[in-house]
Amino acid sequence: MARIPALSLLVIALAACSSTPPAPPAATSATSAASAAAPAQAQAQPQPQPNAVDPAVIQALNDMGKYLQSLRQFEVFIDLSGERVLQDGQKLQHTATADLDVQRPDRLRALMRSARSQRDLIYDGKKVTLYSPAQKSYSQADFSDNLGVLAQRLRERFGVEIPSADLFLWGTPEAPVDNIESAMNAGQDIVGGELCDHYAFRQGQLDWQIWIATGNRPLPRKLVITNRSDEARPQSVTQYRWNLNPRFGNSAFAFAPPKDARKAEFVPLKATR
Repeated sequence: MARIPALSLLVIALAACSSTPPAPPAATSATSAASAAAPAQAQAQPQPQPNAVDPAVIQALNDMGKYLQSLRQFEVFIDLSGERVLQDGQKLQHTATADLDVQRPDRLRALMRSARSQRDLIYDGKKVTLYSPAQKSYSQADFSDNLGVLAQRLRERFGVEIPSADLFLWGTPEAPVDNIESAMNAGQDIVGGELCDHYAFRQGQLDWQIWIATGNRPLPRKLVITNRSDEARPQSVTQYRWNLNPRFGNSAFAFAPPKDARKAEFVPLKATR
């Protein structure tokens, strides 16, 4: 029986771009070992209550989404890792990175890199371009809508995934929270040198954890997703580093193909019955 990764976020490393988990979760994040340094502190953490939806946790998720939607422009650096499980059960870990320049409602430059793939996704509010620097080939399609709709349409029409696309969906009706089966407060941890509230959720066959910065800037700093449909329980992990005061030049969201680049058509996904 063929196995699948914990989350298709690792597609960025294995094929082209990264996928996003089912709404509401969204990108992934790297680990922080600081919380393991003080056993006494760990004992002081509140004991989570499984199989229950804590309204305060849902409110924290909504507050994070509301804050993300309030950001008019930002840059976020994303470190991705994920597990591929072989048929004998052995796990292989792969890594990738993404750098997103965002200007709402309809400007995006996403640079996606791994040892196996290099892809650039550029959107200027009128046209979306997917460029492969190694192959010097690019595909373009006309489009004019916000980034959340762009992420959904690219996935549905062409199977192209914007890394951590949930950043554009959290805090909107496209990321509902009423299908969350379990939501608990798991205490606090240090992620990237910043104190974060740690929350854990269960939805269908996915368990996911998110670390949200405390204080008046509730940014997601880490996301871990576990695929319970696979007995090996593969995971994907993402870490976010934020720049909320970027300076984008006039050409940041424009694409000018190199002279020797060749143009290729986007290939629509085959319709399924």
